[in-house]
Amino acid sequence: MKGFCSRGALLSLAVSLGAHAADVRLVTGDDYAPLTDRALPRGGMLSAVAQAALERSGLASSLAWQPWNRGYLMTLRGEYDATFPYIRAEQREHDFLYSAPLYVSEQHLFSRATDSVEVNDLAGISGRRLCHPLGWQLPAGVQALVDRGVLVRHSPPSLSECALLLLLGRDDVFLADRLLGVHAVQSTEVDRRRFHVSDSVLSRQTIHLIVPRSRPDAGQLIERFDQGLRALQDSGDYQRLIESFAADSVPVERRTTTAR
Repeated sequence: MKGFCSRGALLSLAVSLGAHAADVRLVTGDDYAPLTDRALPRGGMLSAVAQAALERSGLASSLAWQPWNRGYLMTLRGEYDATFPYIRAEQREHDFLYSAPLYVSEQHLFSRATDSVEVNDLAGISGRRLCHPLGWQLPAGVQALVDRGVLVRHSPPSLSECALLLLLGRDDVFLADRLLGVHAVQSTEVDRRRFHVSDSVLSRQTIHLIVPRSRPDAGQLIERFDQGLRALQDSGDYQRLIESFAADSVPVERRTTTAR
């Protein structure tokens, strides 16, 4: 039947997981709050979603923490079964299969309230300093502005550092998912009204769990995971999970007028 694994496929998946057949080995990285962070309940919002989806599919899981690049490469080599959260990228498409979206990320611009930047302002003034953490991929349109020299990219290790650099006047704007950006602003422990978040969304990106194509059962594992994710969404538990983490992110200052 369409949408469901056959009994033989389930047996194949169990055999491929070997002695730990009931334990899907997940790995993710730290300091990406509230999406993934070992200091947060259940390891952050998407850690909770990934493990809950597997549970709904009838598979137990373990969650390991590694530096981002190391965990990615270890998954590619088969030392972990899957990793998350990742957006689509051309090279990654060759090496991994993608789950259905765990989360749709809405990218906003964050700037100082005294020098607020809206999406339509971004290309208007040459030389603005854009803070975007090392290793993070920019949307194609923003990368084009960097390539043309309209924006000057600065890449510190973390988004929280970007928020601090805005306050110090060393950078002018940073780009982030709204939840990530608000968490970075909160980490500065200053009055949130000193920051501005753009009224409009710059871009939307889907975020996924990925399984290496080299696994013989990669397609079956993705299918099982997606079934569990759909069950989680249909039950309403997915939305409750998202809202429980979003509730901890207090909005920063926004204009009441529309974007220019």
